[in-house]
Amino acid sequence: MNQPKIGKYRWTICALLFFATTVNYLDRQVLSLLSGKLETEFGWTNSDYANITAAFQFVYAISMLFAGRIIDKLGTKWGYAIAIIIWSLGAILHAKAIPLGGAISSLLALIGITGLSVSVLGFIVSRAVLGFGESGNFPAAIKATAEYFPKKERSFATGIFNSGANVGAILAPATVPYIAKAWGWESAFMIIGAIGFLWLIFWFIFYEKPEQQKRLSKAELEYILLDPDQKAIIPSESEVEAKKVSWIKLLGYKQTWAFTFGKFMTDGVWWFFLFWLPSYLKAQYGMEGTSISFPLLILYSMTMIGSIGGGWFPAYFLKKGYNAYEGRMKAMLVIALFPLVILLAQPFGHYTYWIPVVLIGIGASAHQAWSANIFTTVSDMFPKKAIGSIIGIGGMAGGIGGVIVSKVGGALFDHYKTLGHIQTGYTIMFAFCAVAYIIAWTIMKTLVPKMKIIEL
Repeated sequence: MNQPKIGKYRWTICALLFFATTVNYLDRQVLSLLSGKLETEFGWTNSDYANITAAFQFVYAISMLFAGRIIDKLGTKWGYAIAIIIWSLGAILHAKAIPLGGAISSLLALIGITGLSVSVLGFIVSRAVLGFGESGNFPAAIKATAEYFPKKERSFATGIFNSGANVGAILAPATVPYIAKAWGWESAFMIIGAIGFLWLIFWFIFYEKPEQQKRLSKAELEYILLDPDQKAIIPSESEVEAKKVSWIKLLGYKQTWAFTFGKFMTDGVWWFFLFWLPSYLKAQYGMEGTSISFPLLILYSMTMIGSIGGGWFPAYFLKKGYNAYEGRMKAMLVIALFPLVILLAQPFGHYTYWIPVVLIGIGASAHQAWSANIFTTVSDMFPKKAIGSIIGIGGMAGGIGGVIVSKVGGALFDHYKTLGHIQTGYTIMFAFCAVAYIIAWTIMKTLVPKMKIIEL
């Protein structure tokens, strides 16, 4: 007897999530790709640029603690829509950073605060708005995936939409410098930022709750909602209260601190690559504008290998009989060794810029593999009702780590630039990026040497 066709509309929703995540990473990368031009035009120091990037990281980190709860309250449709409206407006706001900074400077002067850079103020506020809006992307996308996919398909669907981050990182250097060259840096922020509003049209056309979705076949709706693991789309208040676990209680577990420290040590490495590589290519090789497009495109294309391989690698150890945590930690140890090649970037970088580009690409690819696994260490040991809170705590720690890395990097680069050898500053930062994963793994393994399921 032939099985009835289930339908494929849920993959249309997955495609929307993929494109939203692509836009998310496009918007956050515009500044770094234009940093060389903006530093020259406005006379920024490396510390100025660090303050601007840190504003995004700090607001994003704090917002991650609450983004999931806000999305739950608003519902997926409007929660996601409002998030992308805010971050798209924040992206476009960068184009008006100078008048915005002037207005803020005038307001601060009224209370006696003067002497601040108008351009830096304007970009800091713009980045803060962008960070607040972008913090809603992953909680909303994960919620939409849970609504439209049964458990057995969720990890695959999540992998697809999450790959939009890599695609966005690849598309940005392939487009932003050329837009800026043709129409000016303001246009780059406005055009890339406006893509979010284009996505919004399709979101409102094609997204509804599964029960209200007219394009969804009856068979596909049943396939989604009759899954044994499928939860109610909008839980009752009593269910929500029953699922809440206090942060204080969670912080009493070594497993929470292991994940949090792992994120704190390593998230900043990814942020550093994302925000500082264009500045590095300018400072050390005199490259900026369209000349950095192809090297960065190759570098971020390499991260796709880590994204795909990282999720597969632990299965090798699981097949050998290790439990989930032990297998994942063995995989993460191997992954943590790959960034060590970054130690060779500066010693051999005088031959050609392609040596550091490829070596950093290996490190960035390893980060994506590490990231895919460190999140899963939480679900390996904690019940579902605690996962969201722990990921929020770890996400905030990772953001704070990113702020510290950016601020320290900016100070180092300014210091060694005055000494006429900015390369030394990058050598120090690359050394940290190379060993961060080994340090993180060692502390995580020390805190949680063996798998222990937490009962809450």
